[in-house]
Amino acid sequence: MAYNIVLIEPEIPTNTGNIGRLSLASGSSLHLVKPFGFELSDSRVKRAGLDYWQHISLHIYESTEEFFTAHQNEKMAFLSSHGTKTHYEIDFEDGMFLVFGKESSGLSQQITENNEERLFTIPMYSEHIRSLNLANAVSIVVYEGLRSIR
Repeated sequence: MAYNIVLIEPEIPTNTGNIGRLSLASGSSLHLVKPFGFELSDSRVKRAGLDYWQHISLHIYESTEEFFTAHQNEKMAFLSSHGTKTHYEIDFEDGMFLVFGKESSGLSQQITENNEERLFTIPMYSEHIRSLNLANAVSIVVYEGLRSIR
């Protein structure tokens, strides 16, 4: 497995479907942490993931506490618009966890404060935008990681 893509409380089904497809294409596992803003059976999730959804290495957690307890000893990078280091500075390793927050508000303040040394951002060069689409952000980081370890 290349990476473990983690979505904390995803809200938009098409983003999750697209990220599912990306996880399969990149050889990564997808970890989804509840609550979701949709049902996994939502046709929009499956449509965005097309007929690949059944092949995805998918892990579902009932809460952030469950996820972090299960993976407390894993190497993680947290992506947030509040990061002070860029995603180019991530020390990528095969199998590491790349953690992303929900579309409306990103990672919780508790998560960002508890992981300041592992908090990264994707640089943006316009003051007219505050964030990227989640599926685009995941794609940028995953493929930068694949480039750096291959």
